[in-house]
Order: sequence, then C-alpha cells, then structure tokens
Amino acid sequence: MKRIRSWRRAQSCKHGGRVAISPQDFKPEKNWKLIYTRADKLHRARQLGMTYPIRTTRQLLDQM
Repeated sequence: MKRIRSWRRAQSCKHGGRVAISPQDFKPEKNWKLIYTRADKLHRARQLGMTYPIRTTRQLLDQM
C-alpha cells in the first residue's frame, strides 16, 4: 500500500494528532542577538553563570 500524505494525516488524527509543548520542554533563547530585553539578557546570563554586560579591564578599574 502506498502511503500518501492523506493517509499520514488520517493516521496522525487517529493517533492523537499534534502534541502540545509542556512548560518543561521550553528552552530559552541561546543566541544573544535574539534576546531582546535587558532583563531577559541578565536572567539568561545568570543561568549560564556569566557576567553581563561584559566589561573590559579598563571599565572595571574605572569603577573602583
């Protein structure tokens, strides 16, 4: 039997169709260019264990 698109769609509906994504499966953005707000960037940096914004040595010395 040749399994065409209509057959696959019918089987998908028959066996549950689409599965909703649970909150545990959600993964935040890893590409910094796609993280829009500063708060989101700070939150992601905290998760990754890094400092944000990244400061140069000169900026750290000027802060003291």
